[in-house]
Amino acid sequence: QVQLVESGGGLVQAGGSLRLSCAVSGPTLSAFGAGWFRQAPGKEREFVASVNWSDGGTYYANSVKGRFSSSRDNAKKTIYLQMNSLKPEDTAIYYCAIRTGPGRWNYWGQGTQVTVSS
Repeated sequence: QVQLVESGGGLVQAGGSLRLSCAVSGPTLSAFGAGWFRQAPGKEREFVASVNWSDGGTYYANSVKGRFSSSRDNAKKTIYLQMNSLKPEDTAIYYCAIRTGPGRWNYWGQGTQVTVSS
C-alpha cells in the first residue's frame, strides 16, 4: 500500500523556521500532485500548499504565501514544506497528501505536530 510519513515537526519560537518532509513509499505512483494541510485545535482542516508532481509548480493559501514554500524530489519520492517566519497561529498538525488526478486527495499521512511559541 502507499504510505506517506511526515517528519520535521517540533517546537519553534515565533519567527523561526521548520522544514517538513513527507516520504512516500509503496507501489510506484502515477501522482498528479502533492499537498499540505493543517488542523489546529478546535478548527477544521485547511489547505496550506500544493505542488504539481510533473513540473513542481506550486499553489499556496493566502495565510502562508510568502512565508512557506513547497517542493518535491521525484527521485527520493519526498515532498517538502519549508516554513519560515512562523507565527503562533501556524500551530497545528500538518498533513501531507497525494492525489492521482485533479480531484480528490487519495492518500494521506498521519500528521506531524508543529508548535510555534510566542
